[in-house]
Amino acid sequence: MRVRHGIVAGLLVAAGLAGGGAPAHAAACGDGTFQSQVTVSGSTWTARNAAGSAVYTGTDFRAAVQAGIGSLTAGRTSIQRVVVRGNGSMTAGSRISLASYTSLSVCGTINVTGSGSGDYAPIYARGVSNIEVPYLNVTGAPIYGIFMRNVTNVWLGAIDMRLSSGLGVRIDNRGDTSQWTRNVRVDTVYVSGASSHAMETYGVDGITIGTVTARSVGESGLLLNQTINATVGTVDAENAGTGTGYAAFRMANRNGRVGDAYPQNIKVGTVKARGGGRGVFCVSESGGATIDRVDIANTGNNAILVENCYNVTVAGVSGTVSGGGEIRIAARTEFAPSSGIRFQNLTVSNSSIRWSPCTGSNNTISNVTRTNTALTWC
Repeated sequence: MRVRHGIVAGLLVAAGLAGGGAPAHAAACGDGTFQSQVTVSGSTWTARNAAGSAVYTGTDFRAAVQAGIGSLTAGRTSIQRVVVRGNGSMTAGSRISLASYTSLSVCGTINVTGSGSGDYAPIYARGVSNIEVPYLNVTGAPIYGIFMRNVTNVWLGAIDMRLSSGLGVRIDNRGDTSQWTRNVRVDTVYVSGASSHAMETYGVDGITIGTVTARSVGESGLLLNQTINATVGTVDAENAGTGTGYAAFRMANRNGRVGDAYPQNIKVGTVKARGGGRGVFCVSESGGATIDRVDIANTGNNAILVENCYNVTVAGVSGTVSGGGEIRIAARTEFAPSSGIRFQNLTVSNSSIRWSPCTGSNNTISNVTRTNTALTWC
């Protein structure tokens, strides 16, 4: 990832996360220094500032956390930390809003109740920069678990959401599309039970994602829309998008397109899919991507579908596809047909591989071992 201002890089060093490999949190949730602390006793929440003075006392969890954030130094130019200790509840139609240069660790669980509509989330950020959420657990039925729009210099650490509906993590630029959301790092995201995607981006330039784990979500495990300069370690999805055309890993809406070209700028280590809708789905003028490894079995829809995409390699290193839907290059008439698609280094069993319709060029298949798998290639 291209770190534009050095902010996130410095934060990662401080947190023991630099140097590659699996994220390694240097301390347990809430350890270290902080400038505000939010605690609960019985049903009473208290938020204290850096001096230890109470800035909120009452029964409203959301108000207490917001008061803790509000007690940080005004106009600050370095990150200050808020630590929440305890389990709290808030409604789906409410938000905890992050200000610039704020780190929020929730050492407990936020349970979201009720219903609502719009861009509400227990963790919300819009038009701000230099923000961290090192730890977060969410249960219940949020509209979004995390919603961030037109933000820069973001770190999400260990994110765990056990939901009954909603979308897990959404990071986009759809408020002001002339400005990309930039410089995002996400360590681990686990989402189960969401009715939409586990994680989705739209309009992001520069994102590094460690692992997205999706279990029984209604749509995609990880969906990248109009996102460039992305590196993803692992997408691990079981029953993502069952009965739909969504996928464990999906790229859409000119994802990977830089100007009018598709240079290699989307790098994915592993996509693992069990059941659900599709395994891998690239659509709507997306591309510039390499998936090193795939491990796909028993998807209800296509195991792999590439539709009007460009310069995409599936299984740059190795891959297996077993059962489920076919592997296919397809095309819609409203976009240019797929080109520069490479299926390689695959072992495919009890499926089929098909390029249809026979439009596009420079699409290749190589080093593929087939068992009970028909091949139809143009």
